[in-house]
Amino acid sequence: MPTHNITSTSENRQKRRALYRMAAWLAVITIAYNLLEGAVSVFFGMEDETLALFGFGMDSFVEVISGAGILHMVMRISSNIASGSVSSGGGGGGGGGGGNGAPDRFEATALKITGGAFYLLAAGLVATAALALIGGHAPITTFWGVVVSLVSIVTMWLLIRFKVKVGRALGSAAILADAQCTRVCFYLSIVLLASGLGYEFTGMGGVDALGAAVIAVFAYREGRESFGKARGEGCDCDSEPGGPGGG
Repeated sequence: MPTHNITSTSENRQKRRALYRMAAWLAVITIAYNLLEGAVSVFFGMEDETLALFGFGMDSFVEVISGAGILHMVMRISSNIASGSVSSGGGGGGGGGGGNGAPDRFEATALKITGGAFYLLAAGLVATAALALIGGHAPITTFWGVVVSLVSIVTMWLLIRFKVKVGRALGSAAILADAQCTRVCFYLSIVLLASGLGYEFTGMGGVDALGAAVIAVFAYREGRESFGKARGEGCDCDSEPGGPGGG
């Protein structure tokens, strides 16, 4: 084999390993942020009796489980590239790639737990929102919900852009799927912001309950997708070029 081909292959492998390290760091940041966001949201959601903010915080905690599965997958594929068991060309982690993009036992278990938790969260939020509407419950304030949502919108937008950039560079459907999951969090932040501002301007408690119900719908969809991924089903992860990070 010519020397330049060997050098090119080595450089390509090093480049992919660097990209997977970046993907791993993005997963770690996502997990850490969701833990912090979840703690803050649940605390103020209970303090201010804000259903939407509480549900948003619980969703963040569930996302941590999913993030752990993504981090494990990225580290597994990166390790395979380092050992030479995965080609340094495109396709490692792309959902095919010799099976390296398919979930292993740890990832499949994490996805199933995530799916079940999302279903429970969705059911709980629907029941709580219904009771709040019937009882005429209103939050004390949604100020902290607005603050959390604004911080989350900026953070999720940045994470999406970096994840899409890395996922496209690696040709990895799995990392692009993680970016899509983060995009859902971005949309949830917008829902939280809308419900928070809606209550502040109208004083109607039903706006907060409606926000919690919408979050429940997103949670149900995320749960369904988690079980699908656990079965190895693919998804059109890059189908929203007009969304954040999709340009």
